[in-house]
Amino acid sequence: MFASLYQSPVYGWLMLAGICVSLLFWSRLARRDSRLLLIYLGALGGAFFGAKLVYLASEGWLHWHDQNRWLQLATGKSVIGGLLGGYAGVEIAKRLLGYRSATGDWFALITPITIIIGRIGCWFHGCCQGIRCDASWYTLQDADGVARWPSVPMEILFNLVSLGGVLYLRKQRLLPGQHFHLYLIGYGIFRFFHEFVREEPRLFGPITGYQVAALVVTALGVAGFAKRQKGLPKIVIA
Repeated sequence: MFASLYQSPVYGWLMLAGICVSLLFWSRLARRDSRLLLIYLGALGGAFFGAKLVYLASEGWLHWHDQNRWLQLATGKSVIGGLLGGYAGVEIAKRLLGYRSATGDWFALITPITIIIGRIGCWFHGCCQGIRCDASWYTLQDADGVARWPSVPMEILFNLVSLGGVLYLRKQRLLPGQHFHLYLIGYGIFRFFHEFVREEPRLFGPITGYQVAALVVTALGVAGFAKRQKGLPKIVIA
């Protein structure tokens, strides 16, 4: 599933486009404080590491006996892991740089955009498919003509709605410093339930490894939101 996608030049260009968009965004922010660009690089490095680690834990190890296992292990990545790794990368960078101001509202603005760009690549190449279901107006056909739940369009839709919500909060100046926490909570809950209709390896009964990661993402968002509301020391990225 992952091999054909990540070997695709189209996906490579889309991935590069997502990085360029976010890099341009953070380069402009860095005019305020040069440390912001280093914080972005911490997020990017952490995201790549987390995306790989969660993929390996959730399904990568299942490909160990495949003939093309090294390609599978080298190319497989996970969006939910990217969020976890990016969160950790930003937190580490901010501690090392002594940066204490909130950055999460900016991440809440750019993260849905980069995920949408990445998911367009998935849609092009049939990656991250939904489960088989009866043909209907909302289903998609895979390469073999099988009707499936539109998992990728649904995730794109979720991130479009999330982006709209973040823009609304920014315009109304509501919950400043909490936007990324809210995104983590929303995406974690969405991804946990959406996994039930995605075609992924089930590790614990009906539960996938990505659902476990989704619960961690939700917990991070809830903890960060509660600590920010209580005015406790800033140990989170938003």
